[in-house]
Amino acid sequence: MEIVEISTIMKVLFGAILVILVHILNMLVLRPKSLRAKLQRQGINGPSPHFYFGNIPEMKRLLLETQSSQENNNGVSTSISHNWHSNLFPHIYKWKKQYGPIFLFSSGSIQWLLVTDIDMVKEIVLHTSLNLGKPSFMSKDNRPLLGQGILSSSGQYWAHQRKIIAPELYLEKMKAKVNMIMDSTNVLLRLWDTKLKKDGDSLEIKIDQDLRNLSSDIIAKTCFGSNYVEGREIFTKLRELQNLISKIFAGIPGYRYLPNKTNRQMWKLEKEINSKISKLVNKRQNDARDEQDLLQMILDSAKKCDSGDSFLPNSISRDIFIIDNCKNIFFAGYETTAITASWCLMLLSTHQDWQDRVRAEVLEVVGNDGNVDASMLKSLRMLTMVIQETLRLYPPASSVNREVFKDIVFKGISVPKGMNIHIPMPILHQDSKLWGDDADEFNPERFANGVQGACKIPQVYMPFGMGSRVCVGQHLAMVELKVMLSLILLKFRFSVSPSYRHSPSFHMLIEPGHGVVLNMTRV
Repeated sequence: MEIVEISTIMKVLFGAILVILVHILNMLVLRPKSLRAKLQRQGINGPSPHFYFGNIPEMKRLLLETQSSQENNNGVSTSISHNWHSNLFPHIYKWKKQYGPIFLFSSGSIQWLLVTDIDMVKEIVLHTSLNLGKPSFMSKDNRPLLGQGILSSSGQYWAHQRKIIAPELYLEKMKAKVNMIMDSTNVLLRLWDTKLKKDGDSLEIKIDQDLRNLSSDIIAKTCFGSNYVEGREIFTKLRELQNLISKIFAGIPGYRYLPNKTNRQMWKLEKEINSKISKLVNKRQNDARDEQDLLQMILDSAKKCDSGDSFLPNSISRDIFIIDNCKNIFFAGYETTAITASWCLMLLSTHQDWQDRVRAEVLEVVGNDGNVDASMLKSLRMLTMVIQETLRLYPPASSVNREVFKDIVFKGISVPKGMNIHIPMPILHQDSKLWGDDADEFNPERFANGVQGACKIPQVYMPFGMGSRVCVGQHLAMVELKVMLSLILLKFRFSVSPSYRHSPSFHMLIEPGHGVVLNMTRV
């Protein structure tokens, strides 16, 4: 009897092992090979991948070679070049030259179709079906930071989240936030003025962290109303988590489960951030005040889950829905605006003529008292042009990525279900065929007639994403940038410090690797 039982157990165990091995074989070899073969038969090729690491080893090697070459040249050129992307993503340039504007590569088990063909990009941008969405690895490898919030989810669940969050970020509602943005910015101006008084007529200042603090204050108030102080405490930990995730190549099978030092740190930070958001939510639920902000919108929607009218997938609880979307709003609304403001002040510091023109415009529209009214924002045309040009040269995100959930044809090429599409934004943003011979130069004048007049195919200008997935927070970002920069330029003049090292770096977002160091004086 015991022999029969042991034999049965062995059969079950063997069967389970066989199922696991077949799954691993399919994930690492059969499925990736099948996806690539479908495109190779249509004339699309790329570098041969390792069965487990994909093309990550070559990507790392090319990046190290580029970094080594830069170090041999004392790290950074004394001139400020905007053609930075070839240093951060040398593999794209190598393979584009070798295989053409559309090619295949892989990051671990993730299969990518890289697209720089302008006509094909346009078709992808105009595609609105839910059959094209955010890559599923974003909610897996980047789970501690994004979970399945609005930035990383797809399909009907994403559509519902957008329906909740987007109305709270419409332009008219954002205009009502101008006074709040102005108050927060004036706190920073007083801080800088105090520092300047201690130093005399001129001050060398690293602006990055101060602008991050300002952005965190604004987004915390916008999202969390009277609970904004608790909201701000979450930003530091999100920043740590972002830096850790940026060091990892997504797609290596099983890596996110290993209890190594980086993963342990990420798990700890995720737990702390989730706990802080839960406390903030509980405080709001126990608060008698009636506040209409993003947090309240998320909470009101989550109540539908309790009433039985649930829109949540089976794998997502009400609490996870709230936490994921709070983290997504934090990440999207905090880092991107602060980074763009830093790049913008750097560019104005290197182009004093534009700094003078923008300051004169602000003085004429706003007045010397710095009392910004929402109705004034449309009249700040030159400032808008400068912000648009900054976003063209230094878009916060380096690429737009999509996963195909059902076979789709773009420009006559059938892209199979399961393939991921990678559109490298900086290459398109500085394509001379689209933007003219000065595509790699700072020239805000190109936006004098808007994006339509600046670019031959305006769909390729995508600093806020593209198509139906365009960033819901773009209006808040533009209002925030206009108010912040207007007040800053009214009070201070900037020039580039000799100690500034121009070194754009990639940490999930494109940011100044050594910060932005400027000389500041009073106007």
